[in-house]
Amino acid sequence: MTESIDMVQDHLPDAAEAFTRPGIVRDGIYKRAGFAIENVFDICAVLNTDLRLGVPGTDEDIVDHLIRHGALSRGMLKNLKAMKGFWNIVVHRYGVIDDALAFAILQEHIGDFAQFGQEIEALLCRRACGGERP
Repeated sequence: MTESIDMVQDHLPDAAEAFTRPGIVRDGIYKRAGFAIENVFDICAVLNTDLRLGVPGTDEDIVDHLIRHGALSRGMLKNLKAMKGFWNIVVHRYGVIDDALAFAILQEHIGDFAQFGQEIEALLCRRACGGERP
């Protein structure tokens, strides 16, 4: 996740106009952002299983389990739902992607990945150092 987001940040242009032009950089940014989002939900699924929080039916169930049991903050719910929505648009190309809107979303929400990583690190530290559940 971190490697992909670092690559997105390194190559994301400063202006929407540069991002909206077709090209390998824009396509690579979409691919890496999508991959990072997949990583986020893979991490959530592993945690759900390791913490024995229940059998989920969907990614949303996994996130709900993690939040309900205090593994992730309630504030993370909105971020994860937004990531999933962005992923659906990029991966499945529902309609035509509005590159200018995607650019604005990436700029505004790229920090959500770092926040997610910090929450996961804090959870792992709590479990390793204090034996708390979750």
